[in-house]
Amino acid sequence: MAYPTVSAPYGLDPINRFDGIAYAGATQQLTIASTYNTAIYNGDIVAVVSGNIVKSLVTSNVSTNSSTATYGVFMGCQYVNSQGQTVQAQYYPGNASATSAIAYVVNDPVAEYKVAVTYSGNSTISSTTIAAIGTNAALIQGTGSATTGNSGVSLAAPAANAGNAAVLPVRIIAVVPATAANATLYTEVIVKLNQPQILVSTANDFA
Repeated sequence: MAYPTVSAPYGLDPINRFDGIAYAGATQQLTIASTYNTAIYNGDIVAVVSGNIVKSLVTSNVSTNSSTATYGVFMGCQYVNSQGQTVQAQYYPGNASATSAIAYVVNDPVAEYKVAVTYSGNSTISSTTIAAIGTNAALIQGTGSATTGNSGVSLAAPAANAGNAAVLPVRIIAVVPATAANATLYTEVIVKLNQPQILVSTANDFA
């Protein structure tokens, strides 16, 4: 049987809720500071710092109140460009020409996301087996695309005798048969965020 192929990472794609309720596409609108000059792509994990959205750099260790926290997933934004025009965009370009920026963020703590599996240490598409279900996993922070606006974030293929560390940022809750490499190897999995900022008791300091 021929399966569709996954050619590159695309970030985290919200598809459902793991409590069985259908995901309706709801997002929260949060500001991006005018001084923030890092690009944020559709499907990037984001954190809240000083009330503003920043790209989360989380890979293998979630913190609760820094740039490696997991608040939610970036789904695009609105900003004013250098010509004074309001732009609805797939990604935030991260430069001074984008002001009054508002991020659209999926922050539902029970949302589940589809994500591509890649080799640990790079962004080449890899695969895993059903044994990965129930394990925690690391993420790889690949480079986003200014052409598509999509994230370069992917899931590091789980290694033997790993996956039980509580600090890992996502939990694998299912595999995706539709894009499997074959009957036993899966190039995409379904995950949830571990320890999202909205649920943990440790909060940001007021500044």
